[in-house]
Amino acid sequence: MEEQLKTGTTTLGLVCNDGIVLAADKRATTGYFIANKNVTKVHDINDKLVLTMAGTVSDIQLLIKLIKAELKLKKMRTGRDLTVKEAANLLAGMVYSNIRKFSVIPGVSHFILGGKDKTEFHLYDVFADGSITEIDDYVSSGSGSVMAYGVLETLYKKNMSVDEGIKLAAKSLNAAIQRDIASGSGFDIVTITKDGIKRVVSKDLPVKVEA
Repeated sequence: MEEQLKTGTTTLGLVCNDGIVLAADKRATTGYFIANKNVTKVHDINDKLVLTMAGTVSDIQLLIKLIKAELKLKKMRTGRDLTVKEAANLLAGMVYSNIRKFSVIPGVSHFILGGKDKTEFHLYDVFADGSITEIDDYVSSGSGSVMAYGVLETLYKKNMSVDEGIKLAAKSLNAAIQRDIASGSGFDIVTITKDGIKRVVSKDLPVKVEA
């Protein structure tokens, strides 16, 4: 059971001088079996927040539904949008609670949350144990993150533009896809800027060999 439930992916987030870049591959795996080749791992939570996902798919899907609902309820009750920090803390509390419940299937979930407040952009790493860290440069998660970090460490620079961040995200994902068997099948890149949320790249990488 434990072997069958191992999952892998590559997700990442970049802080740029004019916004946030979030990206992820499209492959879902169960052990060494590719269960799905067209998974969306970068999700809009509302019109200002985007997150990437890694971990046990069933738990992730439930937590995404819950955080969307909670943010709507909070807005109805308070009459305002939550800040990115408030949303990140709310999600971290859900992850903390989820990982500590008894379950025959480990409820592991790792999120990278990016968003825009009234005045600035923020990026948070919501780790699988429920801890939360604000990121001021870049972060990656999943089995391919080791390869992605090698590219990010080398090429990331402070105050880079979103356009530069998009190119760096693509290079980082490509490095992971080339070496991590659990990452691949394509990738999505999403930006958060003053103009809102935009899915700038959605690329499939077919590997089918014609007979």
